[in-house]
Amino acid sequence: MVAQSRSMVQSSGLSSLPRPATPPPPPRPNLFLITFRCGVSGVALAAMVGTLLSVVHPQDLSLKNTAVQAIAPAPEAPTSTLPPERPLTNLQQQIQQLVSRQPNLTAGLYFFNLDSGASLNVGGDQVFPAASTIKFPILVAFFKAVDEGRVTLQERLTMRPDLIAPEAGTLQYQKPNSQYAALEVAELMITISDNTATNMIIDRLGGAAELNQQFQEWGLENTVINNPLPDMKGTNTTSPRDLATLMLKIGQGEILSPRSRDRLLDIMRRTVTNTLLPAGLGKGATIAHKTGDIGIVVGDAGMVDMPNGQRYVAAMMVKRPYNDPRGSELIRQVSRMVYQAFEKLSPP
Repeated sequence: MVAQSRSMVQSSGLSSLPRPATPPPPPRPNLFLITFRCGVSGVALAAMVGTLLSVVHPQDLSLKNTAVQAIAPAPEAPTSTLPPERPLTNLQQQIQQLVSRQPNLTAGLYFFNLDSGASLNVGGDQVFPAASTIKFPILVAFFKAVDEGRVTLQERLTMRPDLIAPEAGTLQYQKPNSQYAALEVAELMITISDNTATNMIIDRLGGAAELNQQFQEWGLENTVINNPLPDMKGTNTTSPRDLATLMLKIGQGEILSPRSRDRLLDIMRRTVTNTLLPAGLGKGATIAHKTGDIGIVVGDAGMVDMPNGQRYVAAMMVKRPYNDPRGSELIRQVSRMVYQAFEKLSPP
């Protein structure tokens, strides 16, 4: 401002006029005193804010080196969007009677409709040999590892001789030590139930103990890997409710990212064997599922999307005399009965 005034005076020809005496400058402020006072005021303000925050959100208060950090509101506890279970008592009794009329068959099943809450539980918590249904939770663990950056879809997995397994699958016929993309191996594990592919995925994910720990963390009480595939003696175990619960978590967006969930469901919709749960579904319905069959037990677990927009999870396992076809037929019958019952129900 002073420089501008002088310039204006000079430009107007008034620079020769006598200038008034310049008043003495005001005393310079004591910077140390101001700094000290501001510091004291800042500390006092921080203390007041900290006290207020500790009252409002004491669990969120975090002080470090006497500085108050910004605190976000505490997240609300997640609330389930699922309706309460509505057991279909009459249908459940019909299924129990159907099972009881089949000598030497032991069945367990669990169904839950995500829209209406209609449910069925007949021996759903019984422990069964898992057979190839164990490959479903292994696939979930695979995609979880992808989400966490521990595995990449295109990394190469080596088919070591100790991982090659007989029975189901085509990899067993390929040259040992061949390499395949991890995603391709995971797809073979599900779509054609390849046992060698399964052993390769188990090995890549850190082994059975590591996977069993994850299963427990997901709330699967009866799902355990005890031996590599094909496990014809049935030492690997699960229960219908475990499998249905895991599928329910996937359908609700838990455990996996949306992208990995979509990939998982796409793979499971391409399961080649469609002679169990899918055989009981109505026209236009789709299912993402995984079957299992080792002679002494047969089972299927998945998620069904109905043409009317409703979705339900389903799992059923049957212990039977070796390769007794009544086990598979029982699953088809129950699948048909449940689908028809759910079709008549509307969400509350």
